[in-house]
Amino acid sequence: MKIGVVCYPTYGGSGIVATELGKAFADLGNEVHFISYRQPVRLDVFCKNIFFHEVDVSDYPLFEHTPYELTLTSKLVDVAIHEKLDFLHVHYAIPHASAAYSAKQILKSKGIDLPFITTLHGTDITLLGNNQSFKSVIEFVINHSDVVTAVSNSLKQDTLDNFSISNEIKVIPNFIDSNLYVNKFDESFKNYISPNNERILIHVSNFRKVKRVDDVIKVFSLVNKHVKSNLLLVGDGPERVKMEALCRALKIEDSVKFLGKTKDIQTLMSVSDVFLLPSEKESFGLVALEAMAAGVPVISSNVGGLPEVIIHSKTGFLSKLGDIEEMAKNTLNILENDQSIATFSKNALNHSKKFDINQILPLYKEIYNSLV
Repeated sequence: MKIGVVCYPTYGGSGIVATELGKAFADLGNEVHFISYRQPVRLDVFCKNIFFHEVDVSDYPLFEHTPYELTLTSKLVDVAIHEKLDFLHVHYAIPHASAAYSAKQILKSKGIDLPFITTLHGTDITLLGNNQSFKSVIEFVINHSDVVTAVSNSLKQDTLDNFSISNEIKVIPNFIDSNLYVNKFDESFKNYISPNNERILIHVSNFRKVKRVDDVIKVFSLVNKHVKSNLLLVGDGPERVKMEALCRALKIEDSVKFLGKTKDIQTLMSVSDVFLLPSEKESFGLVALEAMAAGVPVISSNVGGLPEVIIHSKTGFLSKLGDIEEMAKNTLNILENDQSIATFSKNALNHSKKFDINQILPLYKEIYNSLV
């Protein structure tokens, strides 16, 4: 098969899933062409059967903003013709599915049929879907995709609730490559982070308001009063400066490390005891799955697709949105003793294997084969 993959190249879950899925199909002998405005962070273009096509985002004198959807459409047409693609797999409805639909119509005028799969990841539905400026376009491209998938039952239901959908939506959960988390534990690194055997809590996000990083810090502050701990904050974004100020106000700045953006999430996870994810919205919660794959139990809000990933009281705990006291109490339950941590860690690791790429790949194989 010759597969075109359209995704965002950034650290977000959708880009990671799209890249890992494409790499997996390349390993199976398929030709995979990634198309985006920048090389995805998880992509190595020197791997066999993998190709990258950059979309031009140059400024045009007539436009105040670069018309990315138009340049993407043109690139899709070009790649489809010259690389003889069998189909496109686009991640996110806007602008990727809308560009794919336009490219399909252009190619049809040239006698080429190019089907496309749209995978919904979350904010294209929960955020853009609530904006009337985009709603009609999102609804149209979902209904005119050859196949539509969503990463959780929760996201599927949100889509059906917010739009008039006539197309079938197949639920295929996000996944991880379990091998990436094997033998990542670094004792010397843990001793550096926790020199006095403090417990280690961790949070990874893009520091947007929806991630409620302030709740992470407040939960940690309560936990730290009972169990001496350190907090690792991984990522960066618009809320970071406020969060640094909050740590100083709570007088916990010496116990909190802002690590910024890093690709080596696996090593940081491997030395941690609890992952905190009190988000306002999570269509799936890939980062929670990554934590469990490293054997780290998760404390989270019970929103979106998180209850489909986390087993309450077994692989972590789910709490009502904003219930900081309960999240802190649940964290302390896990950190109560070494045996408790070990039990939750084992449960989290075992449960994460249900989402291993080898379990999910056959679901995409079936869809891909149906289009060729």
